[in-house]
Amino acid sequence: MYKANDSRYGAMRYVRCGKSGLKLPAVSLGLWHNFGGEVSYERSKEMLLGAFDLGITHFDLANNYGPPPGSAEETFGRVLSESLRPYRDEMIISTKAGFYMWPGPYGEWGSKKNLLASLDQSLARMKLEYVDIFYHHRPDPDTPVEESMEALATAIRQGKALYAGISNYNAEDTQKALDALKQLGVSLLIHQPCYNMFNRWPEGGLYDVLEKNGVGAIPFSPLAQGLLTDRYLDGIPADSRASSATGFLKPDAVTPEKVEKARKLNEIAQSRGQTLAQMAIAWLHRIPVTASVIIGASKYAQISDCAKAVDNLCFTADELSQIDSILG
Repeated sequence: MYKANDSRYGAMRYVRCGKSGLKLPAVSLGLWHNFGGEVSYERSKEMLLGAFDLGITHFDLANNYGPPPGSAEETFGRVLSESLRPYRDEMIISTKAGFYMWPGPYGEWGSKKNLLASLDQSLARMKLEYVDIFYHHRPDPDTPVEESMEALATAIRQGKALYAGISNYNAEDTQKALDALKQLGVSLLIHQPCYNMFNRWPEGGLYDVLEKNGVGAIPFSPLAQGLLTDRYLDGIPADSRASSATGFLKPDAVTPEKVEKARKLNEIAQSRGQTLAQMAIAWLHRIPVTASVIIGASKYAQISDCAKAVDNLCFTADELSQIDSILG
């Protein structure tokens, strides 16, 4: 019988999400690609329980996470039922809909039909009555944003979600989503963009919109699929994402230019008493709108290492200047 670590809240930092009353752990765990049916259940369980013992209370999922699609939610539901059910009220569980999930015209994108049907399926897979956050996973060019936001609002009114979120929306579309939700009497809690040292697009207007409207941000891919760790400083390891046939990081993405930048960034991290991964996570928290950062992991040691980023979230002006100079 699992019993959570009594000191789990001692080291983790919790950050208010936008203007809401909800606090998120500075580091959250995403179940994108290492918790599906192709990974052993025991390893997934070890990572999930280990994360909770570190004070990581937020677990981020989506209908299509796996592989195969849906299997990450099934794995999470099993761990929840077997071990974490007594702690449900200490957890923030999110899911998303919008990417391809089933055949036919209603199996993806942003119609109300798709989003609400997908949420029902997700709740069944996770054996939950509600999720804390329900996201529209990507904007739909063929569906009015008002309809997609109406689906999020409906989920909240039905008691199937507590908060509304969006992901992969640019600044202009985010403002449209905000306006649509406001008309429905619902606040947008959070935006989940891809953001890291090698991909800084949210700085081009999105974060301004979020800050102005009191919306929190929770970046995903903070380590650029592992490029912002020490994994590739001396080549591509045999057990790395870049060497995996099913991985999203391809070998040609591990360029000499990025490796050299990572090597210089690693020197700054070491001077701060951090690993490169820890510094990359801390760097995202330099902007107050960031409420949490979603990490991925294939082993517990990676989660433990990333969680220690909260030990040093502050940067000197000189450190930030050095980092900007390296990144160019």
